[in-house]
Amino acid sequence: MEKKQAERIYRYAEENIDGVLKEPHSFIHYPFIDPGSVYDGNVWDWDTYWSVYSLLPLADTIRGGALKEKILTHARGNVLNFLDWQLEDGYIPMMIEVAKWPEPYLNLQHKQGYLMNMHKPFLCQQIRLISEYQKDWSWITGSWEQIDRYFACYQRYYFQENTGLYVWRDDIMIGMDNDPASFGRPKSSTANIFLNSFMVMELEAATDFYREVAGDARKAGSAALCQHAEERERAVEKQRQDLVRSIETLLYDRRDGFYYSADVDIRTRPYDWFHQGLGVFWKCLPIRIAVWSGFLPMLAGFAAKEEAESLVSWYHRKEAFGSAYGITTLDRRERMFRIAATNNPSDWLGPIWVVANYCVFEGMKRYGYLEEAKDLADKTIGLLSTDLEKTGCLHEYYDPDSGAPVMNGGFLNWNLLALNMAAETEQF
Repeated sequence: MEKKQAERIYRYAEENIDGVLKEPHSFIHYPFIDPGSVYDGNVWDWDTYWSVYSLLPLADTIRGGALKEKILTHARGNVLNFLDWQLEDGYIPMMIEVAKWPEPYLNLQHKQGYLMNMHKPFLCQQIRLISEYQKDWSWITGSWEQIDRYFACYQRYYFQENTGLYVWRDDIMIGMDNDPASFGRPKSSTANIFLNSFMVMELEAATDFYREVAGDARKAGSAALCQHAEERERAVEKQRQDLVRSIETLLYDRRDGFYYSADVDIRTRPYDWFHQGLGVFWKCLPIRIAVWSGFLPMLAGFAAKEEAESLVSWYHRKEAFGSAYGITTLDRRERMFRIAATNNPSDWLGPIWVVANYCVFEGMKRYGYLEEAKDLADKTIGLLSTDLEKTGCLHEYYDPDSGAPVMNGGFLNWNLLALNMAAETEQF
């Protein structure tokens, strides 16, 4: 990595950060951060998390620290906006947009009885990120009842008792929009490795949240709340441990040495006098489609040492995820591999996405694969620097063969994670 490449990205961030720090308007009641480009004015779940993740390390230096408090205000506003539109049953939308309807579209659908996906498991992770940075949780610990309902909603609508795994309700706004393991499949049929890996991390963040709630309650002399928070902390930690066991048992494929999503719509389907003998006794079937999210157990930290070793071997397979610009979001050998300029859904069938590069980078770093992590960082920083040099802006995703931007110039968001990579590799 050339230092000037990272500096070019930093200067671009400094010049364009104002464009994503948005003020309240319409029914978005708190300041927030949007991704930029065509997503102007929208509050997204995992997008806001990664925006905050990338911006907080810059807060002390960018423009001499002049934007630090504003960045923090908008970061907290992300969370407050989502809690502001939480429904009584705990449902929180994945996205809040200003449009022709009087409240978020997903909430309207939910109220009418049409169950859709909810806020991806990044709410407590973002709360912890902000609170640990500012060394203060008091801004959010009073919202413990809403966090209770948030997890209760996940358990009620998206958790499958039979497998111990979480499922997508549908294939709308799942983060990796057209992931073949979920896209186009029947409702509530896919236990996606993306969803379950990040849920492990969300539950871990929730234990920290409830610990802080208990501490504040203890100081305030509220024994009942302290007891509740301590019980929730223990319960959430047990959920996390149980989920890890389910993922390891059902989503890790020992034959391929890779994590896959699974089809959980498995049951004996009686028909007349047929199917009266040995019925289906397996809980799910692997969906053997190699997607970049198969690396996420390293990021979440629950992959065993030998599993991490196998995952890293996949990184070295040029015919699989290989690219001079990072990792392809889908194994090149999959028949669905395709590079296309598309929104709603965005294309995750092979293009380079910086957030995928970063998640794999962090996972490899966590397990001590520093050479591979540095290689991935250098590729990512070089990709974005070249884009800036040629086009003057950053884009949402990139062609894995040429490095050319595919679409949506002006996209900032998690592209700034390249600066996290630059800073972290200097410490290797």
